[in-house]
Amino acid sequence: MNKRHFRTTRRQEGIALLESLIAAVILAIGLLGTVGLQARSYAAISDAGLRAEATLAAEELLGIMNNDQLNLPAYVVAEGAAAPMVLDTWAKETDKRIPGVKYSIVIAPVVIAPGLVRTQVNITLKWTRRKGDAQNQHQVTSYIM
Repeated sequence: MNKRHFRTTRRQEGIALLESLIAAVILAIGLLGTVGLQARSYAAISDAGLRAEATLAAEELLGIMNNDQLNLPAYVVAEGAAAPMVLDTWAKETDKRIPGVKYSIVIAPVVIAPGLVRTQVNITLKWTRRKGDAQNQHQVTSYIM
């Protein structure tokens, strides 16, 4: 009887160690998942910050253009072209806030009703947060009377 009890106990040796190893593997997988989520969260926060900067830059430019309505054609810029002199300060500030930004500004008259013409302004800002990432684009359309 004593011999039989010894064999049963011997077969179960190491079970606690195996359970501990399995728990450690599950914990490691959970921690790796948490680190991955943290990295994605950081990237999303960075993208949101750059979108907010693009919105602020476009709104600032619209304010400048509203105050200089007689010279609106001077603000037209094709994507990738050098900024005209009237946009020099704005372009430098925007490039500091959004590194590598490319922008275009399109201005066109729009007939709202007979005798009622407004100027439509389309401001497009494009940037890439990191090399290899998809290009982000932010476009603002406004009307200047």
